[in-house]
Amino acid sequence: MAVPKRKTSRSRTRSRRAQWKAGAPALVPVTVGGREVQVPPRLARAVREGRVAID
Repeated sequence: MAVPKRKTSRSRTRSRRAQWKAGAPALVPVTVGGREVQVPPRLARAVREGRVAID
């Protein structure tokens, strides 16, 4: 594993962390009870089967 040779300054560390941004989750349409809702793909099956409540 790489080991840094000297300490990273606060400003350098914080500016690097500030570049990270969370992306919006991909949503897929699922029809439940005659109503179409947008849910993440990994929850689509659970929503169709009624295991996850939709507001």
